[in-house]
Amino acid sequence: MKNKIAHILASYFGLGYAPKASGTVGSLGTLPVAFLMAYFFGTAGILAATIIAFFIGVWATHEIISHQEEKDPSLVVIDEFAGQMLTFVFVGQLLYQNLNAWLVYLIGFVLFRIFDIVKLGPVKWADTKLKNAWGVMLDDVFAGIIAGAFLLGVLNLLA
Repeated sequence: MKNKIAHILASYFGLGYAPKASGTVGSLGTLPVAFLMAYFFGTAGILAATIIAFFIGVWATHEIISHQEEKDPSLVVIDEFAGQMLTFVFVGQLLYQNLNAWLVYLIGFVLFRIFDIVKLGPVKWADTKLKNAWGVMLDDVFAGIIAGAFLLGVLNLLA
């Protein structure tokens, strides 16, 4: 039962089982939750969802990888959820009760995917040095922080 719950949570309710680009699918699946948390609760809501997802993700990922050789299986996309959500923490107040911010979500999504795929600096460090559940989660957290900082910069340039 515990393993089944871990698979449900780690795969973000099955999105991690997408046949191709499961990380991108997981990030896309995060956007409706990001919108709802941002719209109703602003930065605090986005941050709370991120923190909860992070710790659930560490537990669920540990449950999965402790029973197999692969240390970052593609079915685990709760890390994408946490990282993608963290991207929007940087602009949470702009998104609060804003129905016209679709471009912000699009730019944030693209930036997060770029930094998650390219794996620069601390993203690469967490991905290559931490071969455990913390590493699986932290590389996306670091990608989310970098993407969020870039998102804030892009929005300031556009303003």
